Amino acid sequence: MNLTVTVLQIVAPVFLLAGIGFAWVKAGLEYRIQFVTQLAMTLSLPCLIFVSLMQTDIDPGALAALSMASVVAYGAVTLVILALVRLMRLDTSTYAAPLIFGNTGNLGLPLALFAFGDIGLSYAIIVFAIMALWSYTFGIWLVAGAGSFGKVLREPLVWGTVLGALFLWQGWETPTFLTNALDLVGQMAIPMMLITLGVAVARLSAKGLMQAAALSAVKLGLCTSIAWGVGQYFTLDPTAFGVLVLQVATPVAVTSYLLAEKYGARSDKVAGLVVASTLMSVAALPLILALVL
Repeated sequence: MNLTVTVLQIVAPVFLLAGIGFAWVKAGLEYRIQFVTQLAMTLSLPCLIFVSLMQTDIDPGALAALSMASVVAYGAVTLVILALVRLMRLDTSTYAAPLIFGNTGNLGLPLALFAFGDIGLSYAIIVFAIMALWSYTFGIWLVAGAGSFGKVLREPLVWGTVLGALFLWQGWETPTFLTNALDLVGQMAIPMMLITLGVAVARLSAKGLMQAAALSAVKLGLCTSIAWGVGQYFTLDPTAFGVLVLQVATPVAVTSYLLAEKYGARSDKVAGLVVASTLMSVAALPLILALVL
């Protein structure tokens, strides 16, 4: 009973904030999702990443182990999903990226924070950064047919990660007034991303939900089992292990829908995956969380 209450206390704020965004749209109120997403990804989230890394007290060995585990986990997920898409004769540009990359930002970061505290958030940011780098290179190539290294270099979240890692490595800290300002800006990121997630799901029109639900279940099972196996292989500490499994198991990201819309993939199919996998995560993530706590 205590474990059930603990899990509910962790996941309830996540889905309540997403529910606010969902209800906001259904009430007919204006929400400029492009502006809010740009604000979060360009300003608030990079500040959150930078300050969290700079102030974290992660053991260097644990940091290296989690980084390697994340690379191996996403590499394995990529190979398995690509083989599955080819075996099922699905359109690679439409299905591959959404099934590989999860919602590690909007959903994974808040869950890690609520479940494991500040140290969990720091670990989750490492996994998120590795996923984001892979997504903005190979992921875009899958959808558009061409990668863009220049796009990676222009992403503020990449520089927030690089600078945060540099400050962590060197033991540097920004002046207190600047740290407080950056921390204040960063605190906007998680609430904004969760509310925006609810808004985006409310606006999606999903068709073919049966296929989407089946593929979402396959993604959940594969990603969870691969992350679990990799975490065990690298003998991660309990917090790092839990964060890795949670992050890799997150549902299809809303950004996958935006990329499909931008580059001409079947965005309606991706929308179905977003809706089905997000709804599935309402039951699945609390269960996974109960197993890793």
